[in-house]
Amino acid sequence: MADVTFAQTKPRKVILTIAPTGGMATKDENPNLPVDPQEIADDIAACVEAGASVAAIHARRPGDFEATCDPEVYARINELTRNNSDVVINNSTGGGVTGDMVKVYDTGELRIDFTERMKGLEAPLVEMATFDAETFVINGRGRELLCKTSPAECDEMAARMAELGIKPEWEVMSPAHILQDCKRLIDSGFDTQPYWINVVLGLDRPFQGAMPYTPRALHQMVEELPAGTELCVSAIGAAQLPAIAHAVLLGGHVRVGLEDNLYYKRGELASNVQLVERAVRIIRELGCEPATPAEARDILGLRQLSSASRPTVKVDA
Repeated sequence: MADVTFAQTKPRKVILTIAPTGGMATKDENPNLPVDPQEIADDIAACVEAGASVAAIHARRPGDFEATCDPEVYARINELTRNNSDVVINNSTGGGVTGDMVKVYDTGELRIDFTERMKGLEAPLVEMATFDAETFVINGRGRELLCKTSPAECDEMAARMAELGIKPEWEVMSPAHILQDCKRLIDSGFDTQPYWINVVLGLDRPFQGAMPYTPRALHQMVEELPAGTELCVSAIGAAQLPAIAHAVLLGGHVRVGLEDNLYYKRGELASNVQLVERAVRIIRELGCEPATPAEARDILGLRQLSSASRPTVKVDA
């Protein structure tokens, strides 16, 4: 007699995050990259329609579309995004490697400025925000940038996020990133279960201290996750495709988007919707289903949207 257990089991819901813009790529590198608020919001809405449930949003400043965490720019993006869909809004406190984010210090050293990064928390409608509780050097575009988050700065960011009711997305790129300030802040009560930990792999060339994507590297990272963690996996470039399947097989969730990967396949530029649609196909082939935004909020322990904050209905004139 055939085993019907699998057929009778409800499929596991997988949170699919779309990272549409990031803080590094430009339209010259991929014309599909959304950079102004309306473009970003419209792209996110199309990705939600395709199966995404969380939006990892970076802002670009008007005019030159270089990186910013300006809360006024984020406010516009977030408001347009919420008007279009009920996606979980996750703003960046990393910002990017250009624009407002980069400051020259007296020594001549270039840094991604911590004060500018903190501004990403101050916009309305933020439900989650990225939290890089580590220090690293970014090497690229012919220069080195220091992204410093000292233990004291970690404490400051964690306290502000707690004050604002924003859930951290812990971004980690090596086992040490989990075991040091991330774990310390969790143990200190700055987050509650489930912990949303995004394992970012494949940045080992430009980010000092980051790990490449390999099955062994991901398993090593997963072994160090604290109990009560919901795993998300982000992999860069060509690693994105195998990492999607690997993350789902490990019981985790996935992130895709032009922030992490500009190509659909070798020589063919991608769109965000294409990357989401492919991830959804993989999720379903592995016996799971993409979570809706409401289901994602349940998994993440976030408050559901009130009727007043749900997207408005667009009516054509």
